[in-house]
Amino acid sequence: MKLLLVEDDAMIGRALLDALRAEGYALNWVRDGRLAADTLATEPYDLVLLDLGLPGRDGLEVLRGLRQRGSAVPVLVATARDAVGDRVAGLDAGADDYIAKPFDIDELLARIRALLRRSAGRAGPLIVHQGLTLNPATREAVLNGEPLHLSAREWAVLEPMVQRPGAVFSRAQLEEKLYGWKDEVSSNAVEVYVHGLRRKLGSDFIKTVRGLGYVVPRE
Repeated sequence: MKLLLVEDDAMIGRALLDALRAEGYALNWVRDGRLAADTLATEPYDLVLLDLGLPGRDGLEVLRGLRQRGSAVPVLVATARDAVGDRVAGLDAGADDYIAKPFDIDELLARIRALLRRSAGRAGPLIVHQGLTLNPATREAVLNGEPLHLSAREWAVLEPMVQRPGAVFSRAQLEEKLYGWKDEVSSNAVEVYVHGLRRKLGSDFIKTVRGLGYVVPRE
């Protein structure tokens, strides 16, 4: 999943960057409302974590502009503006959820997971395919009834493919799941993680489509 963090506070931004990347999310971070609006107009994201008190352009303006363009990307507002009127204004502007600072990181992560599940059209938390069960809420994996350990980046590669069996993912698409801006991407990173997943899941669980990428077959 690729997230955009819009936060002007350097300390908070760095803490969130580290926490979210540790959970396996690809994350881009901008600190200015005007840059956030420009980024959202040109880059696709799975979720936006948005502060309101931003330089350049207020977060509510960024949110309204996003919704006026017809974007349905989930937006979680995380801000120090915690009065009832502020929460109402944020939700009325198009926010999907609202959390006041200071917040507990575990609660924030749970809210992010819930919004991502909802946007994917899954009311329930489990993804089941070919004997494999993934629980995005807990990051637990079970294969044929046995617990399966996956690293955060193995999870980041595997989850989107299991969500969409039969869909071919290019190497570039999977790299986006692993890294955000300014992260160095080694030329064989995806191949390394796919190889590790095949060792754990079986050599036929993820197929290579020559010249195109990788796919988890429907059956």
